[in-house]
Amino acid sequence: MKARFFAIAVLMFVMAFTDCVSSSPGVRRVDAGSRTDLSGYWNDTDVRIVCEALIKDLLNSPGVDQAIKSKGGRKPAVVVGRFRNESDEHINTAIIASTMETEILKSGKLIFVAGGGTRDEIRAERQDQQSNAGEATTAALAKETGADYMLTGAVRTIIDRADNMTVRTYFVNAEMSNIETNQRIWMGQNSDIKKIITRAKVKL
Repeated sequence: MKARFFAIAVLMFVMAFTDCVSSSPGVRRVDAGSRTDLSGYWNDTDVRIVCEALIKDLLNSPGVDQAIKSKGGRKPAVVVGRFRNESDEHINTAIIASTMETEILKSGKLIFVAGGGTRDEIRAERQDQQSNAGEATTAALAKETGADYMLTGAVRTIIDRADNMTVRTYFVNAEMSNIETNQRIWMGQNSDIKKIITRAKVKL
């Protein structure tokens, strides 16, 4: 009887120790391209999937091809506008905008000009040079490249809940508009991100 009791006690200790070790804090590196989902909310994998699809659609669109041809050999200049977060969660939409800008610029089809806070900083530096830099190295005023088009977008969510199950669908829209005429030369929407999240039921 004592031997059996001792064996059970040892087994319980081992199980408790194993559980403690598995839940202990720590850091584990993973491949940057791996797919991870911990909370069920928007993450880096979602950014990658959405941006790849939207960029491909934009670069292959007839509207962008026509815009390139209309410039007579000059690459159209694009400024990134606001990407709005209209979802029910916190999403840093600046990551979506910058990812799209980087990959589109790499394609060589379009060029981007600075906008927003970056443009303000550059203008402040250029103005400062007028008084403090040597004449030979001073950046001239009124020489900015004007943007032909503006890239904007938004993230929205549709939430469906029942009992302990939630379905989250993300709709990411992006569009490119002619700054002079307000005409939209391209619009894209991606709704590939759909997640079913099951939570443990609370026992009363």
